[in-house]
Formats: sequence, structure tokens, C-alpha cells
Amino acid sequence: MPLLVVGISVMVLLLLMTRLRLNGFAALLLVAVSVALVQGIPVAEIPEVLSTGIGDQIGDTMLTIGLGAMVGRVMGDSGAAQRIADRLLARFGPRWVQIAMVVAAMLIGVTMFYEVAFVIIVPIAFTLVRVTGANLLWVGLPMSIALSTMHSFLPPHPGPTAVAATFHASVGLTLFYGLFIAVPAGVLIALLWPRLPFVRRMDPALPKGLVSDRVFSEAEMPGMAWSLSVALFPVVLIAGAAVVELAVSGESPLLHFVAFVGSAPIALLLTLLLAMWAFGPRIGRSLAEVAESCRSAAQAMAMILLVISAGGAFKQVLIDGGIADYIKDVTDGWSISPIVLAWLIAAILRIALGSATVAVVTASGVVLPLLAGSGVHPEILVLAVSCGSIAFSHVNDPGFWMFKEYFNLSVIDAIKARTTYTTTLAVLGLGGVLAVESVLDALSL
Repeated sequence: MPLLVVGISVMVLLLLMTRLRLNGFAALLLVAVSVALVQGIPVAEIPEVLSTGIGDQIGDTMLTIGLGAMVGRVMGDSGAAQRIADRLLARFGPRWVQIAMVVAAMLIGVTMFYEVAFVIIVPIAFTLVRVTGANLLWVGLPMSIALSTMHSFLPPHPGPTAVAATFHASVGLTLFYGLFIAVPAGVLIALLWPRLPFVRRMDPALPKGLVSDRVFSEAEMPGMAWSLSVALFPVVLIAGAAVVELAVSGESPLLHFVAFVGSAPIALLLTLLLAMWAFGPRIGRSLAEVAESCRSAAQAMAMILLVISAGGAFKQVLIDGGIADYIKDVTDGWSISPIVLAWLIAAILRIALGSATVAVVTASGVVLPLLAGSGVHPEILVLAVSCGSIAFSHVNDPGFWMFKEYFNLSVIDAIKARTTYTTTLAVLGLGGVLAVESVLDALSL
């Protein structure tokens, strides 16, 4: 049974990494090869499947994470990150620093991918931890939870947008309804989870190489205007492109240019160039010093990228092994509420495959035939599928490894923190979707 294979492979992976202390990159590749053999993928094709998974994952994340890490390190080594952190502390105070991180993450995360927004905000979270002496998860976990909620629940992020197209749903209405679910659920879990006893017992150290250890004096730090401008520059480019694409139809050279500049890698590359000038020669730092900051960030990211890429290989083996098709066939005849069915199929696929995007696309294909006669608003089904796709993030999810490595956690602690919060968000999301559908039905009577 394919789902049993998934379960056993996850247990073996945990054993390799916790008991045998095998490196995450090697452990993931070893388990991926084993699953490929069990699922009947021809031996000659396994290297190509692994390469495809690694290539797809690295193609999506290497430029974003690598450039984002360099921007963050340049800002950290120049004092710009500390300037923003100090201003947040002055405005909100240490007691309300979590609120500051949630607000910033939700505003930035509405239009930006989780990975992009994460690498932009996390240097500020690291600096806040160093300045205040707070627990890393106390500051960083609310940020990650808020970003996960925005990314998974709402368009124009790729999963919800793809499902909206399949269901012929209004992207604008999906975003409007989704905000009533995502914001309360995200804020609640973001503020609750760091206070849970099993999370408070975790006290990870700041990861080496991704944050400056230097404490800057007032005179040494760049001004707030420049610090904030550089931090928000990619947000403006990416969010602006998303707004233009939603508002403008047709083909035009301007639209292509906006899409090019607003793509995450180009936006972050332009931001890096701006940061190198603004926090280099403009304030008296040599280009050699700025280049050293970029080199240090690249070295620190090497193992993170390797582990994420191996997670992509594991995911690809599960997909090519036919597990998604198996789940689709099994759930095809289930006669339950279309909303619950959409959520449940997406959640099962997320557990089995790790990829939220694959989960939502496959689940939408299963649920689509039920839409016509169900009487359910298509925007509600989009949200149901999207909410299900955030559940149960674990070792076959490349985003899990990014979370683990940046927050310097063991595999078990990462499961305790991330798997639990993603699952709780998914359940709250389902409740919110059912509530919104009830309100819409009442208003239409």
C-alpha cells in the first residue's frame, strides 16, 4: 500500500537522523532511493528522478534563498538590520515584539512567497533576538506562522491561484473571503504557539554565518530611511508586479517588464545591488567588506540548500512513484461534503507528498466534478483546498527543512514546532471556511 510506504519511509528517515546522526542531505537521498525501488521505478530512471526533484527544488529556491541571505547579511554587517530592530523595539517595546513580527509578516506575506518573505524578515528577527536576549522561537516562530498562513491560504500565491483557475473562481473574492479566515487564525496561532510548554523548552542558538555578532553604536548605523527602504525594496517590486498582473489584462511590453522586475530572483538581485551601494561606499565601507558579507552568507547557506534540494528529490520520488494517483483513485468515490472532501484530499496529499502545490492541484482535480451540482461557492472550495494543503508539514516538505535549518532545531523539535502549527492552522482554516460558507448561504436566502 503506497501510504504505508510513505509512513515507513518517514520513520526510517527519522531513525537515520536522530539515532544514527546521519546528515540530513545523505539521509534524504538514501530514503528517496529506497522508496523509488519499492515503488517500482526502474533502476535506470532513479538518478534522473532524483535530479529532476533536486533541479526543480533548487531552481525555485536557490536564487531566492541565496540572494535573500546575502541581502540580510549585508544589512546585518552594516547595522541596518539593527537600526530596524531598534526602531521596532522603541515603537512596540520588548513586551510586544511578537505583535511587531506578526504585523510585518502579514503585510509582507500577503503577496510574497513564504521563502522570499522569510529571508527578507528573518535578519531582523535574528537581530531582535541578539539585542533583547529573547528565545529565538519566541521572536521567529510568530513570523514564520504568519507567513505560512498568508502563503497557503490566499492568492496571489501559486497554490490558491492555480485552484481558483481550475474552479473558475474569482481571485479577488477568494482573497476577500480568505482574509477573514487567515488573519484571525494566523494571529491566534502565531501568539499562542511560542507560549506552549513544549515550544518554550526549546532554546536554539542563532545559526552561525547568517547574522552579525557586532553591536553597533548609534553613530555607526545607517539612517532609518535607507535601512527601511532597502528592506522594503523587494516587497514593493514583487507586490507591485502582483497588483499590476491582477489589474491589467492583455499583453504589453510594460506588463512583461513589470513581471520581469517583480520576479523574486530579479527583485532580490536588484535589492542586493542597492544594498551593496547603500551600505557600502555610501557610508564609507569598501566593496571588499561588502563582498565578504556576501561570501559569509553563501557559505552559511550551502548546507541549508543541500538539505532543501534533497527534500525535493524525496518529494519527486513520491510523485513519480504514483502515490498521488493512488490517493486520487481511493478518494474518488467518497460521498461527503465537497468542502470537507476538498480539505481532506489536500491534507492527505500534503502528508504523502510534502508539496503543497502538488496537493492543491491534485485535490482540485478530484473535487472539480462535484462543484457543478454542490451549490458551494467556488471561492469557498478554493479556500478549503488551500487550507488542507498547509497541514502536516514534515520531513518530505522542503519548507520544513528551511524552517529547521534557519531556526537551528533538531528534526524532532522541528516536527514538534512546525508540524503541529501547520496542522492546527489547517483545522482552524477548515472551520473558518465552513463558517464563511454558512454566512454566504444565509445572506443568499
